[in-house]
Amino acid sequence: MFLRSFSLALAMALSAPAWADDSPLEGDRGQSRPVIVIANSAADPTLVKLLAALKEPDNQAAFKERQMVLYTVVNTLGKRDGKDLDPQSTMALIRALKLGASADAKVILLGKDGEKKLEHAGPIEAKQLFSTVDQLPASE
Repeated sequence: MFLRSFSLALAMALSAPAWADDSPLEGDRGQSRPVIVIANSAADPTLVKLLAALKEPDNQAAFKERQMVLYTVVNTLGKRDGKDLDPQSTMALIRALKLGASADAKVILLGKDGEKKLEHAGPIEAKQLFSTVDQLPASE
C-alpha cells in the first residue's frame, strides 16, 4: 500500500509543471554538499543508522567541517537539517534527483557543483560519506 502511495506521489511530482518551485538544492549549490536520505519510514534502518552516527560528536564535527547538509525524505515528508520542508519543496527535491521508484532506502551525496558523487542503496557508514568528500578534487 505504501509503495503504491509513494509511487503515486512521485509520479505527481514528476509530472508537475516546470514552473513549480525550484528545488531546495539550488540554494545549496556552491555553498554545501547535500546528503539526501530517502526512506519509506522513519524506522528504516538506513535512516536510523545514519542519523545515530551523525549525532556522535566526532561525526558532527566532520560533517560541518566538510560543509555538508542533511536532507531526509520519509514518505514524501522532507526535512533539511531537521527543519520541515513544505510539500512543494520536497517534491521539487525528489524531481531534481531524477530517481526511479524503489522500495529500498537511498543515500545520495551531491557535490557543491550539484552533481551526484555517491548514490547508495541501503545502510551506509558516515565515514564512507566523509571519505567520498575527501576524495573530491580540491576545487570542488
